[in-house]
Amino acid sequence: MDRRQALQLVAGASAAATLPVREAITSPAHARTASVPAFTLPPLGYAFDALEPHIDAETMRVHYEQHHAAYVHELNAIAAANPSLARIPMARTLRAVDKLPESLREAVRHNMGGHWNHSFFWPLMAPGGSREPHGPLKAAIEETFGSVASLRERMGRAARERFGSGWVWLGVGAKGQLVVFSTPDQDTPHMVEDVRGAVLGIDLWEHAYYLKYNAGRDDYVSAWWRVLNWDRANETFGHLLT
Repeated sequence: MDRRQALQLVAGASAAATLPVREAITSPAHARTASVPAFTLPPLGYAFDALEPHIDAETMRVHYEQHHAAYVHELNAIAAANPSLARIPMARTLRAVDKLPESLREAVRHNMGGHWNHSFFWPLMAPGGSREPHGPLKAAIEETFGSVASLRERMGRAARERFGSGWVWLGVGAKGQLVVFSTPDQDTPHMVEDVRGAVLGIDLWEHAYYLKYNAGRDDYVSAWWRVLNWDRANETFGHLLT
């Protein structure tokens, strides 16, 4: 499914969706307040050209202002008809996405997934910050993969094996171990069994790289490591261990 088809699906699902999330009851009074956006586009935190030359300014602008913003816009349209979505943490909804009413399931999966994935993605990149992991994350990478170079190779292979759009992740498994995996489309780590959470995530959709790298996904993935802010990854890993 390409992005235009996905957005058409979302629009249809949004119009048809009238059932609330099963854990909450939608009242008329609450529905009247749903005109206030429930979900917002988070600040990028740096200029569009801050990641040059590895990720170009125009790609960042289109990716953030058009693609991520579209997920937020469609998600707010869904939440306006189903206000209970705004009352439940996204992580909780995404973990139970298959239990949502069928009329909501795919629209939430695509748009809430896209919103969560991109909100996680932007802070992982920065023009400054540590260029190597340290502390517990460094030790865990070396124990599991041998080195950061070996981790990069493993994630690069997983990216090549992901056919079509999706994401590749470094995550923490149920027993606290590091795991590399990928997800299709805008599926999130919450939807993967025995995964506690994500430490790193690389967007593999064409809109993340095509303007600069054309069909060169491998080149983009290699360049991405040059803008990775390990400070953020170190922090996220620490939270997942607590």
